[in-house]
Amino acid sequence: MLKTILKISGALLIALLLVIICCNAIITSTTEDKTFFDVQQIPTNRVGLILGTSSRLTDGSPNPYYTHRINATVALYQANKIKFVLVSGDNGTIYYNEPDTIKKDLIKAGIPEKVIFLDYAGFRTLDSMVRAKFIFGLKKVTVISQQFHNERAIYIAQQKGLDAIGFNAKDLSTSQGIKVQVREYLARVKVFIDALLNTQPKFYGEPIEIK
Repeated sequence: MLKTILKISGALLIALLLVIICCNAIITSTTEDKTFFDVQQIPTNRVGLILGTSSRLTDGSPNPYYTHRINATVALYQANKIKFVLVSGDNGTIYYNEPDTIKKDLIKAGIPEKVIFLDYAGFRTLDSMVRAKFIFGLKKVTVISQQFHNERAIYIAQQKGLDAIGFNAKDLSTSQGIKVQVREYLARVKVFIDALLNTQPKFYGEPIEIK
């Protein structure tokens, strides 16, 4: 009996690993040549979409993923590669508001307030990409996050009919970002589960024009 359980457990583990590997490979290969590290090489788009994350880590120290995304957005704007910035993030409670925090830091860095638009319902990457098309009316967009996140966002966008490229913010080393990287593998599996279940954003709402 124990041997049978161990065999079944082993088979399930192998199957899970294969699913993770396949999902990761599909997203990586499908988005090949869609992300850029050099601000001079990335094509120009009217709108840059910065994907939200917490500005602080659990210990209260600055979140480097956040800081690098702010810097990448500023670099794109200063290089005239985008004219407007759409900030999409979590605004789940009165104590946690990613879009407003990002907006304040972008303004501090020199981006005019009038070109910054906020999506307060970007609870997940899926929500951010779907809402960018159907609420903010975008046909093309430059996604701003780390490369692993950009690839997933671009894949979702492609499935929804949104033409997206990504500008890769500076990433962390493997040892520094191991938890995030493990989560990313699981998040990529979730992309296909969402597609299978036709998962929709938590909120839609009235259209908002970026101009």
